[in-house]
Amino acid sequence: MITHQHRPIFCALTLSLALTTLAGCKSEIDDKPKAKVEDAEKPATKADKGEAGDDQPDAASKTLTLDAASSKIGFIGAKITGDHKGSFEAFEGSATVDEGKIASVEINVDVDSMKTDAEPDLTNHLKSADFFDVAEFPTAKFTSLSITEKAGEGGATHEIAGNLELKGQAKKVTFPATLEVSDAGAHGKAEFSIDRKLWGIDHPGKPDDLIKDEVALLLDLNFK
Repeated sequence: MITHQHRPIFCALTLSLALTTLAGCKSEIDDKPKAKVEDAEKPATKADKGEAGDDQPDAASKTLTLDAASSKIGFIGAKITGDHKGSFEAFEGSATVDEGKIASVEINVDVDSMKTDAEPDLTNHLKSADFFDVAEFPTAKFTSLSITEKAGEGGATHEIAGNLELKGQAKKVTFPATLEVSDAGAHGKAEFSIDRKLWGIDHPGKPDDLIKDEVALLLDLNFK
């Protein structure tokens, strides 16, 4: 029998066991490259770059629209008991192509359009103030700061840096991506993990089923 005197020791051992189990639990997230996270930066303007400040579009550049019907924005979260997958069903965005290369990307996501593999309980919980707080922060946004040709994990061809805004907080994230431009448009694919707590999403989960800090983001985007 666990007495009042022994209860603090028992609780500490239980928490320690849970943490050990969490550390040893294999998750798909573990295989994703970790994004570098820094303080958000202000996007450079033409004046910052020393370019002409007129409003005339560059003849060599064009703006493509994100095709939501053929694109996917997903995520993976994990607890001790296993992974959970989800996606966002409503989003919009654009990409600027300059001289045959993707120069910039902007994406806006309707967080309330979230779906998960554990409907409706998990989805509703993720939308609550414990996680995304959709009522207060209905939109997530990504704005690229730089796109650089650089080989990386999983056959990545580029490195993208940009401001990612979640739950009203913006951070600069840098991650590998595979980008392609053709006559049909542009395609971008990226899979990486971030620490959700850096955006104030810090609900720990149940004591016997703790939630990993890392969340994987899965992007498969087509621009036309």
